[in-house]
Amino acid sequence: MSRKLKAAIVGSGNIGTDLMIKVMRHGTHIEMGVMVGIDPNSDGLARAARLGVPVCSSGVPGLVDIPVFQHIDIVFDATSASAHVSNDRVLRERKLDILMVDLTPAAIGPYCVPVVNLEQNIDALNVNMVTCGGQATIPIVAAIASTTEVAYAEIVASISSRSAGPGTRANIDEFTETTSKALEVVGGAKKGKAIIILNPAEPPLLMRDTVYTFSHAGDEAVIEQAVEAMVQRVNSYVPGYRLKQRVQFERFGAQSKLNVPGVGLMEGLKTTVFLEVEGAAHYLPAYAGNLDIMTSAALATGERLARRRLDASTLLPA
Repeated sequence: MSRKLKAAIVGSGNIGTDLMIKVMRHGTHIEMGVMVGIDPNSDGLARAARLGVPVCSSGVPGLVDIPVFQHIDIVFDATSASAHVSNDRVLRERKLDILMVDLTPAAIGPYCVPVVNLEQNIDALNVNMVTCGGQATIPIVAAIASTTEVAYAEIVASISSRSAGPGTRANIDEFTETTSKALEVVGGAKKGKAIIILNPAEPPLLMRDTVYTFSHAGDEAVIEQAVEAMVQRVNSYVPGYRLKQRVQFERFGAQSKLNVPGVGLMEGLKTTVFLEVEGAAHYLPAYAGNLDIMTSAALATGERLARRRLDASTLLPA
């Protein structure tokens, strides 16, 4: 298949620029159509222009009025939660069937974690990439939930403060709310909680994620195998994603019940998983694994959505 869908990336900051480079290097069913920003002096727009990518510095309202827009089939939105609501409305007024991959916590469309539920949402016109912490930890919760009922899941995402730009800092509340909900909706936990830590350490540390789950029962060997298999699946599109150490288990019996937040006293199994995410350093530094996992997951999602649409177009009558 030689045809590709043309993509617009909205947001010329760190995430949008890194995603642009990933699309240009690794896009199989997608190619760059335009980079969109609101700051004509941004490094992202300047870099796009140097790479021969058309640019638009007047945001989505400007994008829909330039000729290149008629060729755009998929849009990656790397702006903010509030901006995405407006962007989706403006774009869909002009092109109802445009595909949207939302890298903000806006969650207009269904939550999407590629290795967990992309196929269930393959026909959605707008998919939400949850958060960096969600992309790193929800697969693990889903893996455990595939073996036993997870009563509670808590994740702690620790990222370098230097990798948290204005967009990330502005969306801290949305991060915790969106990730907590997605741990339940996508991960399969009955109750979810998310915490983010901005670590000011110098030199900057790699992204670290800790996943805690509490289940009423569970086979430790089966859980460990499921977690390890899931790590390999995520690693296929995020090469720096890995287990930091072996999965840990702690059992609580009738005489030593654990007081689980939002659940109460319960006996069963506590599972702890320690993860590390190193960025590919395409545009961002390697310590910014939190941003790299978002752009990598977005590209994997966009590629699958594009292949779906291209396959469908070949089935239409001439």
